[in-house]
Amino acid sequence: MRQLFPLALQHVLVMYAGAVAVPLIVGRALQLSPQDVAFLISADLFACGVATLVQAWGLPGVGIRMPIMMGVTFASVGPMIAIAASTDAGLLGIFGSVIAAGIFGVIIAPFISRLLPLFPPVVTGTIILVIGVSLMRVGINWAGGGVPTVTRVVDGVPGAFPNPDYAQPVGLAIAGFVLCVILALLRFTTGFMRNVAVLLGIVAGSVLATLLGVMHFDKVGEAAWFGIVLPFHFGMPSFHLVPILTMCIVMIVVMIESLGMFLALGEITEKHVDRNALTRGLRADGVGTVIGGIFNTFPYTSFSQNVGLVGVTGVRSRWVTVVGGGIMICLGLLPKMSALVESVPQVVLGGAGLVMFGMVAATGARILGAVDFRSQPNNLFVVAIAVGFGMIPIVAPNFFKSFPHDLHPLLESGILLAALVAVALNAFFNGISSAEEAEAEAAKAASTAEHA
Repeated sequence: MRQLFPLALQHVLVMYAGAVAVPLIVGRALQLSPQDVAFLISADLFACGVATLVQAWGLPGVGIRMPIMMGVTFASVGPMIAIAASTDAGLLGIFGSVIAAGIFGVIIAPFISRLLPLFPPVVTGTIILVIGVSLMRVGINWAGGGVPTVTRVVDGVPGAFPNPDYAQPVGLAIAGFVLCVILALLRFTTGFMRNVAVLLGIVAGSVLATLLGVMHFDKVGEAAWFGIVLPFHFGMPSFHLVPILTMCIVMIVVMIESLGMFLALGEITEKHVDRNALTRGLRADGVGTVIGGIFNTFPYTSFSQNVGLVGVTGVRSRWVTVVGGGIMICLGLLPKMSALVESVPQVVLGGAGLVMFGMVAATGARILGAVDFRSQPNNLFVVAIAVGFGMIPIVAPNFFKSFPHDLHPLLESGILLAALVAVALNAFFNGISSAEEAEAEAAKAASTAEHA
């Protein structure tokens, strides 16, 4: 245990900043109260731990039983915000679509490896690139201290007004300080310190924000030391067809990404991963996502940074991540910890977000770097056009305003648009490779991403 606990804690620290980022993004985008955002964080940490136990420890027919940590996928952020913004579904509609997508994932798990030929590196690299670029808007607004305009009701009429707190010099200075701390740690440290550079940067920024009077701890003092994460805390989920279809598409993309992670992890641990093991691992993604929807959180997948950490440390035991899952559950039962995370000012998160989300985009670019553009020049068109479609909701938010309202969650997600266009264009230009070739390419692409 003296060895096991520190190794498990290292896995938790490596994924912690990414794990809490999604509930922060979604909660603040939906303008939830600080208490509700803090609860989302607690629910996310708790569900992270449960999903990790399902994946690493395993259940009958579920779980790949390898050293994997599970966390909320960034691929779901854009679609979920679009679902809440463009439909009447709201947060409960998001939870309903997550539960439905998880059930869908459990059902299609045995067949998903047959879809792998549709997602070669030119497609997955493009999708991950668009995910990172789409999230950069969130990181930049965080660094600015919120959003440029806020909605206020004047004389009973809602209207958009400039945000007086946006882009203030003090906030920008704090975001810049966080960024500089992270860059310094990346430049001058190695090993564990380098792996947790983002987390240490957030801590340093929080200390500076406290000294400057920007960070306040009122909600932390009011929060309980211990709290149970109950299912359906916000109410019973609602189910709407288009949001469910949207999230099911996200689930397919997430499972294809997980497939590559499993194959790469098999190479790192020198363990043969057969189709039955892949099915169990993908089924655990679906079960974890159902758990997420029930416990008031979002879709789950294997975290690539933790797969990379297995290669860095050389520790291949799944019991390390099983204990890591237990630590995550304990963190989810500590409301003060979640309230502390929620109290971190957006400008602090902005400095870290530029690094986190930028690395997602860079990982996509790294995967694309292994794509053959010379002998297959049509791959250039796959990337160019798919990225162009992915940018439509960002650069022209009203581009699809004349389309049916129910389609807006799909059309206003650049990630889903890029995924659909990349798959279609790759099939058109390059055809569909064999399953064996697709598995080899997926493992190579995942290994490339983990060393980015």
